[in-house]
Amino acid sequence: MALANVGIRRLLADTGEPREWVSPRTDLVTALLGVWFGIGLMIDAWAHTNLAELETFFTPWHAAFYSGFAAVSGWIIWQVWRNVRAGRQGVAAVPKGYLAGLVAIPGFAAFGFADMMWHTLLGIEQSIDILFSPSHLGLVTTMLLIITTPLRSAWNAPDVGAAPSLGRLVPALVGLAFATTLVSLFLSYGDALQWRPMGIVEAFSRLDGPSADRLATAMALTNVVLLAPVLLMVRRWRLPFGSVTIMYAVAVLMPGAQTAFENLPVLLAVVAAGLVSDLLILWLRPSGERRTAYWAFAGLSGFATWSLYIGVASATGGGLPAVPELWTGAPIVAGLIGLVLGALFLPNATVPSNATAPSTPAPQPDVTAPSGTTAPSDAAAPSDAAVPEPVDRA
Repeated sequence: MALANVGIRRLLADTGEPREWVSPRTDLVTALLGVWFGIGLMIDAWAHTNLAELETFFTPWHAAFYSGFAAVSGWIIWQVWRNVRAGRQGVAAVPKGYLAGLVAIPGFAAFGFADMMWHTLLGIEQSIDILFSPSHLGLVTTMLLIITTPLRSAWNAPDVGAAPSLGRLVPALVGLAFATTLVSLFLSYGDALQWRPMGIVEAFSRLDGPSADRLATAMALTNVVLLAPVLLMVRRWRLPFGSVTIMYAVAVLMPGAQTAFENLPVLLAVVAAGLVSDLLILWLRPSGERRTAYWAFAGLSGFATWSLYIGVASATGGGLPAVPELWTGAPIVAGLIGLVLGALFLPNATVPSNATAPSTPAPQPDVTAPSGTTAPSDAAAPSDAAVPEPVDRA
């Protein structure tokens, strides 16, 4: 035991080398194994929603979910172990961007054991209570840290740059998009993407009853869940065409699994909204340095997404809703929410990384002329070299 403790202490002792980035291929493998992990959760969510006979923790659906966890966790641990074998120890052995995911692995395992005990002692949840189970909340939090590892790895990677290619950014996009599905899963009671076209039309055709209120609230909440990750990425990088389409195509998988894809027209409308957002990025060129364009993109993307949502629901659900104020005003509200998000994410334009800050003139020597003489003019005042103009941070 003493030798084991000594070995553990040596392994955890930081050798102090600068942490390194993994290769883009390694990030891609991490993202693909995260896809396995995420799809396993979607299968499990489908089973909890659509199968009433679940009575045990040991199901094929849990097997798909936890095997995905084992695969991506083993891969992350292997990246650390390779550095340990090369002589690094402690934090120096963990690649940049991988530390939070590594720490989350034992946390997920602990919450998985707690979930098994919860189900064994208290039964299987099959309603809204599944979204408030403490063990499930722990699982989703640690899972989010694991599957967003490629995003953190790419965030400051030297080979990514300000305008990366789509291929280089795909691991980060996929990781963040699957994180979005986790949020939407645990906000399922307010997910507008689970509504069917006919239900949308009926809800906005009647003012008596709670349906209109529920749908309007769900649209506002889902708008934030979809748009916030996109705005995060747009602030960090000049996104290549197709980025938002990929993110939205992944984001609709969770509500699709929960509804057995019976609301397919609504889901396809959101994917089309991702394409429209990509076109808006081409047109407006939003970025952290272009605040006006960033705000305009945030508002127009929200408006376009929910205009398509209402339009496709109307086309496939029996016609336009009967209350015009609802179906015309809801996309405008979504656009205004997008504008507010844009202002919160980017209150002021950022300074380009290659911008030069104004330099402070060097202090001049104190030249005192002898009594009755005049000090030379070049010693009394700074040179006429031009002073850089301040950077406009607005």
